[in-house]
Amino acid sequence: MMNMIPGGANARPFTTYHNELAMKLYMRIAPELYLKQLVIGGMDRVFELGKQFRNEGMDLTHNPEFTTCEFYMAYADYNDLMKLTEDMLSKMVKEITGGYKVKYHLPHTNQEVEIDFTPPFRRVSMVGTLEEKLGVKFPRPLEGEECRVFLADLCKKHNVDCPAPQTVARLLDKLVGDFIEPDCMNPTFICDHPQLMSPLAKWHRDDKELTERFELMVTGKELCNAYTELNNPIVQRKLFLDQAKSKAAGDDESMFFDEDFCVALEYGLPPTGGWGVGVDRLCMIISDNSSIREVMLFPAMKPENQGAPAAEKKDEKQ
Repeated sequence: MMNMIPGGANARPFTTYHNELAMKLYMRIAPELYLKQLVIGGMDRVFELGKQFRNEGMDLTHNPEFTTCEFYMAYADYNDLMKLTEDMLSKMVKEITGGYKVKYHLPHTNQEVEIDFTPPFRRVSMVGTLEEKLGVKFPRPLEGEECRVFLADLCKKHNVDCPAPQTVARLLDKLVGDFIEPDCMNPTFICDHPQLMSPLAKWHRDDKELTERFELMVTGKELCNAYTELNNPIVQRKLFLDQAKSKAAGDDESMFFDEDFCVALEYGLPPTGGWGVGVDRLCMIISDNSSIREVMLFPAMKPENQGAPAAEKKDEKQ
């Protein structure tokens, strides 16, 4: 739970201090890098169901302390994981509710919707779908300055707020949040994220600028994240360095450089698929709770005399 380097996700960590070792430590934001080192060590299939800690905003679907289930399967790729995700979630919903369709009241609006978990789930390409919805063609390479300026102008044109630093990854993420995610009420795989948004994912076999990654969206919110794992230590070092540059430019959610993980990769990570699900959000959907606090024991809350966090007040108003 306490790491010298917080890795495995783009997130702001909590910090703590180890008195005996006289060193600052971080509460973990994801178990990913350690689980992959177990695969390197010969444990071909590993999983963990446990707590993560991210020092970020609080609202109806976010809590600083939350539960995930992650697994890593050697000799699998993201196509295998999409099929497994469809099978696992659809059968889980059917076993619990008696059918593939569930009623759910949306956060903020309390509008009742029907969510259909009948497999197969819809699949959309991130970049291709964005280009289609916006009626544009993004300049290539995606990591170039021309593309960054183009995306920044797009955000301005469509009133999409992206605070500094306006990196390509952050701009794309904001555009996806406004133009793709709201259409993902039923389970939808958003696939093939750009490499610059996915520093731990393997490049796509058909387009080296993209990765073999998907996020499963339900009710417009991320439920699962998975990808074919990057297992080339040279490429991984380069991508960590790119993340370090973004962090130096002010993006405090960029990943830290983890040299120990890169050294572990040199021993050989077999072709591997990695998968994670937000357990609390899954419980929200199946139990029809619009607030994450309703499915957690002792959720993070301010004392009564201090009032609710600003994000929660905004949610209640909406």
